[in-house]
Amino acid sequence: MSKTRRGVLLLEPFYGGSHKAFVDGLKRNSRHRVEALTLPDRFWKWRMRGAAILMAERMKSLRRPPDVILASDMLSVADLKALLGPAAPPILLYMHENQLSYPLPEGGRGDLQFAFTNVTSCLAAEKVLFNSEFHRETFLKALPALFRMMPDCKPKGVPEQIREKSSVIPLGCDLAAFDSIRKPASRPGPPIILWNHRWEFDKAPEVYFEALFRLQADRLRFRVAVCGETHQAKPKIFLEAKRRLHRRLVHFGFEPSRARYARLLSDSDIAVSTAIQENFGLSVVEAMYAGCYPLLPRRLSYPEILPEEFHAGHLYDGPEDLYARLRTLLREGTTFDPEQLRRRMAVYDWRAMAQRYDDLFDGC
Repeated sequence: MSKTRRGVLLLEPFYGGSHKAFVDGLKRNSRHRVEALTLPDRFWKWRMRGAAILMAERMKSLRRPPDVILASDMLSVADLKALLGPAAPPILLYMHENQLSYPLPEGGRGDLQFAFTNVTSCLAAEKVLFNSEFHRETFLKALPALFRMMPDCKPKGVPEQIREKSSVIPLGCDLAAFDSIRKPASRPGPPIILWNHRWEFDKAPEVYFEALFRLQADRLRFRVAVCGETHQAKPKIFLEAKRRLHRRLVHFGFEPSRARYARLLSDSDIAVSTAIQENFGLSVVEAMYAGCYPLLPRRLSYPEILPEEFHAGHLYDGPEDLYARLRTLLREGTTFDPEQLRRRMAVYDWRAMAQRYDDLFDGC
């Protein structure tokens, strides 16, 4: 495989959260010449509709044309290819999420055009990269039902075409901030139960906080750390939780400092996810690398991210099982060795993952 440094252009119309972390991490760690064109992480529907126009225009001002493009799923690759014309370089599509299997909030209405944008992007791209096998299978298995909605002239063989050009490559994670911090063998005070996910409906915060409310009613000793990004519309449960758990809170709100975020995770004891949508699990990988005891639903991408030997102790089945496991942990403690899981999560660090992406770029 060639070791020539290639010009890689990252196109990210929704530069925030895990999308931003992905762009920044790849730029820092790739051996290739990586440049990024980004747009702020808002108005996602308009990004999917129109970002290709702006990206194609901005590419005209690049000092040199890229050898390969890596585009986010928030961009219409088919539109971009049409706008760039026959001189377009190879385009790889990275699927962080998809709009066909993404859950809707209560009362929300879907727009199938966004799902079709994902489909045509996959068909137009030279290669399609999914962040987990769970994500790839969920998307491909949902396609036949999408096409059955069409009154006639239904496409055939699309899942097979996409599968043939697809591969799975996890997100790289910036874990270096945790390397200088080691969780002490013991620490005074009650255990800290962590939430480090987005404050949005698809992470099901109601399930998380309801378990904590029950533990509080049981008069069990614990503290709570709530971080993660939030946008304008905050689920009301967070305001209720701040009121009801205020004496137990050690942190509440987004932590912009990477160093302080790493310290917060390292100071926490139990990391919980209640998500109903998760194609990889960046925040969970960070928490496990920081030494937290994970409790994760036995669904979505979690059984894939968590090594199988940890499944029995750390994957739960439903809200009642989550509550029971938390109650047992608070009452009896654990002999959990955080270093075992920390070592297993190191495979997702950018220092290990960058080579996999560089190999892809070498082959384009």
